[in-house]
Amino acid sequence: MKVKDAMHRGAEWVDSATPVSKVAKLMQQLDVGAIPIGENDRLVGMLTDRDIACRGVAGSKDFSTLTARDIMSEGIVYCSEAEDLADALRIMEQKKIRRLPVLNENKRIVGMLSLGDVSHAASRELAGEVMAAVSAHHV
Repeated sequence: MKVKDAMHRGAEWVDSATPVSKVAKLMQQLDVGAIPIGENDRLVGMLTDRDIACRGVAGSKDFSTLTARDIMSEGIVYCSEAEDLADALRIMEQKKIRRLPVLNENKRIVGMLSLGDVSHAASRELAGEVMAAVSAHHV
C-alpha cells in the first residue's frame, strides 16, 4: 500500500509569521493537533498543540505576540505520497512522531499521515507496533 492510499488529503499549512492565536483557532476549526509551517512556499516546521502549551503558554512568553516561528518544532520530517506505507511508518517509529506531512514529487504538501490513518489502513499488527513505538516515553 502507498502512503497516498492511507493519508488524509488537503492538509492546511500556515506561514511562519502567523500569530499563534490564529494557528490555535485553525487547529480548533479543523479538529487537528498539528499544522505544518511554511516560508516562501516551503515547509520549515510543524506547530503542535503541545508546542503551544509547552513552549508558548508554559514557556512564560507573551502569548499575544508569539508567531508560529517562535515556538514551532523546527526541521520538517516528511514522506512522499508515492512511498510505501511501511517505509513511512518506520519514519514515524524512528522519529517518534504521530503526524507526518505528505509531499508530492514537487515537494508540495498534499496530505498528512496520522496514527489514526495508520490504524485504519495498516494491518492490526503493524498499526499496533507503530502506536507502541510512537507512544513510548522518550528517553
